[in-house]
Amino acid sequence: MEIKLLGTLAAHLGETDWTPSAAKHRQVLALLALRAGHTVQMWELVDELWGDSPPRSAQATLQTYMMQLRRAITAAGGKFGAECRAKEILATTHGGYVLNVGSGWVDALEYENLASAGMAAARRGDHPQASELLNRAIGMWRGNALSDVCPGSPLKVEMLRLEESRLSVFETCVAVDLTSGHTTEVLSRLTELTARYPLHERFHLQLMMAQYRAGRLWQALETYRRLHTRLVTELGLEPSEAVRDAHQRMLRRDATLTLDAAGTGSGGAHPGFPFGQLRSA
Repeated sequence: MEIKLLGTLAAHLGETDWTPSAAKHRQVLALLALRAGHTVQMWELVDELWGDSPPRSAQATLQTYMMQLRRAITAAGGKFGAECRAKEILATTHGGYVLNVGSGWVDALEYENLASAGMAAARRGDHPQASELLNRAIGMWRGNALSDVCPGSPLKVEMLRLEESRLSVFETCVAVDLTSGHTTEVLSRLTELTARYPLHERFHLQLMMAQYRAGRLWQALETYRRLHTRLVTELGLEPSEAVRDAHQRMLRRDATLTLDAAGTGSGGAHPGFPFGQLRSA
């Protein structure tokens, strides 16, 4: 069985597609898959489907949805040529339901395992391992998470959490690759990231550093100008001190300007993990 959430929703058993087409069935499956192996309480599923205005028949309707999802699993199993115990895969528990599949069956959970291992490798300074794991994690994304699902409040929280994780993984992976001297390889990735996130200072700082290292000072200065204009125009803010400092040192053609992927200062990819700190060599 395979359930994909990092893009459009898709569920397969072997070669058989059993992705539900009904909107609420898709919400239920997505939330259960994100919590695979753990009970999702009835009240949370009701909140996901109906918010603050659940119908009186909410519990009975939810039971019907579960029955229909089990039928879809059973039918897919038959086409796949395998006996499929749908009630064990999608099980009723005390107070809710649990999807009993391994983390390797759900792309979002496999992504989180890879991201966690990659971050740990980066923290201990194992840059080759960190780069391999984090690039594999990034490669699992096919678009925005659950891009064709209309989410309720619980799913919105999960989608925001995944997006924040994705940004941190990008930041850390780029910092590791830059520190390892893979400047050319990350230029195209950073160009895409700064276009996708035009107010994200860390990506712009990393792009400036990559361009500066590649001998493209004019491009680095143009990247700064573009970021400065957007921040001032749209938010009324100046770039951060780290970005301004890098800009000034580039204007002085400071040959000691480097990007430290194992620094101990502040301003990193996430609290307590300061990737992207600028320093003098």
